Amino acid sequence: MQLQEMSWPTVASASKDTPVVVPIAAVEQHGLHLPVFTDSLLLSEVARRAAETLGDRAIWAPLLWLGNSHHHLDFPGTLSAAPRTYLDLLGDLIDNLVTHGFRRIVLLNGHGGNIVPSQQAVFEARQRYRERADLLLLAATYWQVGRGPNAEEPSLAQTEMGHACEWETSMILRLAPRLAGDLAALEPVPQAASFAPASRGWITRERTEPGHIGDPRRATAEKGEALFRIFSRDVATFLERVITWDGRSWEG
Repeated sequence: MQLQEMSWPTVASASKDTPVVVPIAAVEQHGLHLPVFTDSLLLSEVARRAAETLGDRAIWAPLLWLGNSHHHLDFPGTLSAAPRTYLDLLGDLIDNLVTHGFRRIVLLNGHGGNIVPSQQAVFEARQRYRERADLLLLAATYWQVGRGPNAEEPSLAQTEMGHACEWETSMILRLAPRLAGDLAALEPVPQAASFAPASRGWITRERTEPGHIGDPRRATAEKGEALFRIFSRDVATFLERVITWDGRSWEG
């Protein structure tokens, strides 16, 4: 069910144990070859396919295209909410849904920069509603809820999400190939983290001049279809756990 297509009486009459999924993405640079709407396009497709699988057992809020992308602001076209502004925005969305009576709320993320604030938003919300033992507040990123696509798709060279990389470029080639630019002239940019296992504060320009991280030259539309199939199935499987949660147990 799509929240934006429901009247308020329909929302009011929905079971409050129905999970409400809020897709959160971004508008930001994706290298020389992909559109700034890449994260939003990809998450929308993953969500669309997962929603088809789940039918009316979940309610899907409209995609939130504004994300936490300040680390990309050196690249024109990036639109970003400051980290604390974004955290407050996510917290308000959670509060809205709790006010309307919903007890199972999932922030479904499609952008790396949203991972930390979405986790913090659900953590802070749980503290605000600490007397509510019936609430399930979750932050999940679509490429992290399963085993990872390499276990099923051996043609993939990349083993984790990059940026405008083999994975994302492949999915754009499958979804909207007219939006993909020339890949031949691109050079790979290492994905290795700096000072691991520590988490370093960084801006994108420190890591990559063209804007991508990874090797988009390896991308194909066939890989993109495999990625969409795996990621959307994994999201649907994860949400099945939310749907069948008994309302009190620690594990779903």
